[in-house]
Amino acid sequence: MPMDIIYQDQWLVVIDKPPGLMVHRSAIGRDVTEFALQRVRDLVGQRVYTVHRLDRPTSGLLVFALDKEAARILSGQFARREIEKTYRGLVRGFVEPCGRVEKALEREPGLTPKPANTYWERLSMGVLPYAIGRYPTARYSFLSLHPSTGRRHQIRRHCAHLRHPIVGDVRYGDRHHNHFFRDQLGMGRLFLHAEALEFSHPSLGTPMALRAPVPPQFDQIQARLLASMPDEPVENE
Repeated sequence: MPMDIIYQDQWLVVIDKPPGLMVHRSAIGRDVTEFALQRVRDLVGQRVYTVHRLDRPTSGLLVFALDKEAARILSGQFARREIEKTYRGLVRGFVEPCGRVEKALEREPGLTPKPANTYWERLSMGVLPYAIGRYPTARYSFLSLHPSTGRRHQIRRHCAHLRHPIVGDVRYGDRHHNHFFRDQLGMGRLFLHAEALEFSHPSLGTPMALRAPVPPQFDQIQARLLASMPDEPVENE
């Protein structure tokens, strides 16, 4: 899987993580032999430090520090919610133009839920002329998603809570739409991409605004949705 470096200096390196690549070794993927941490270390030729994470199926911007002090500062920014995060997601159904989810989430079953907030803006919506489930056509919306907290699987769980799960989410999503994208369209990925990050440079203090290109599959689906959008207004699903 290709992995591009978006930004690099003597303090940090930011990559565009491909979907399916784990950030580092964990108990979940004991059979996995390749990790983003190792690949970045090999690319830059030195030790790197993890400062945040992305779910394995999520693609997009992932930040690593190149020394302990930079790691401490960047980790603190993430912990204090000082970093602006923007994700691009494709969800089932027609979604309101904008909104917010405020639903506390627990890290594991049985643990105390913690506050979690996600804001969204609708970028586009459309239909595909295929009958999936009990509907004659398939409705979808592209969203710009902004989590102000960083709970486990937060965006995926919040979208599922809205009854607009992210396409390709095998854990919280709609299996009928997932199968359609995988088997009929040949797109068996999670349609969630960490598109943009805004933060302060750990050494210089200057504002950083980085973006990862939207994957080609996102553009392909968006073009099909826009081409098939009905002229008359339609109700949300």
